[in-house]
Amino acid sequence: DRLAVSKFSYGWSRFSVPFGQALPEALGGRLLPAPPSRGDVVVFAHPKSKRTMIKRVIGLPGDRIALKGGRLYLNGRLVERRLEGAYRIREHEGDILTVRRYIEALPGSAGYAIVVTPARPHGRDLAEVVVPAGHYFMLGDNRDNSSDSRYDDMGLVPYENLIGRAETILFSLKNCAAEPGVACADRRYMTPIH
Repeated sequence: DRLAVSKFSYGWSRFSVPFGQALPEALGGRLLPAPPSRGDVVVFAHPKSKRTMIKRVIGLPGDRIALKGGRLYLNGRLVERRLEGAYRIREHEGDILTVRRYIEALPGSAGYAIVVTPARPHGRDLAEVVVPAGHYFMLGDNRDNSSDSRYDDMGLVPYENLIGRAETILFSLKNCAAEPGVACADRRYMTPIH
């Protein structure tokens, strides 16, 4: 997918300016800072590899995040979700999997779609984590096929690493062909992300 990203949404850091130039310390490393909101879909630099990533902000500084049996808990409360449907997909390796699509709703949000793959139980449990100041807990919406804050190879994302808020999918370079008994991803030009 090719996205429109609002780089000024959270202010500018060395990860959102050309050539990765560090901003003066007097500016705190970020020009015109503004924090993300819970539920934002954010483009950021991976804390370790610096690779560009995109995930949803689930935990803000001070929040307590846990997962039990794949269910998300925020500050000790189960985050609501409702089943929207189940369908089968063909992965790029050729395997056909059954997935479930849910609408999950963080407090104060209208909800967003997540996909759960019952055949992939890894990452379903996470002991409670307290998000420290200046960091964010990120989760992928494709919950069982996402490298995100649940895992040590990424962990929590520092504020400095935020590049911008993903606004819109402009177009996709990959197409999905219908196949008997296998669902095809619904791609629409200019699909809003949140």
